[in-house]
Amino acid sequence: MTLSPIWIIIVVIIVIAFIVLVINRGIRAHQKQVAVGREDLVGKTAIVEIALEPKGVVLIEGERWTAMLEKGRAEAEEEVVVQRVEGLKLRVSKKQ
Repeated sequence: MTLSPIWIIIVVIIVIAFIVLVINRGIRAHQKQVAVGREDLVGKTAIVEIALEPKGVVLIEGERWTAMLEKGRAEAEEEVVVQRVEGLKLRVSKKQ
């Protein structure tokens, strides 16, 4: 059983096209900036889950975080804004 040279050329072209496509997608994926992590939380709004007096728990993007209110007291269901991240704790202030 012998293969026609035209079939060999077609298969080689398909394989090369596939490899170029995979490399192209890989390069695009690595060029995109990831917008997740602690740095991305600064400036976002969180909902107080356990009253902040000044320490408590907030809910932000579906995750519970320990938070410290910079000034005053915040009751449950109030909105606060993340000012900075210190390790696994958020420093927050009341939303104006």
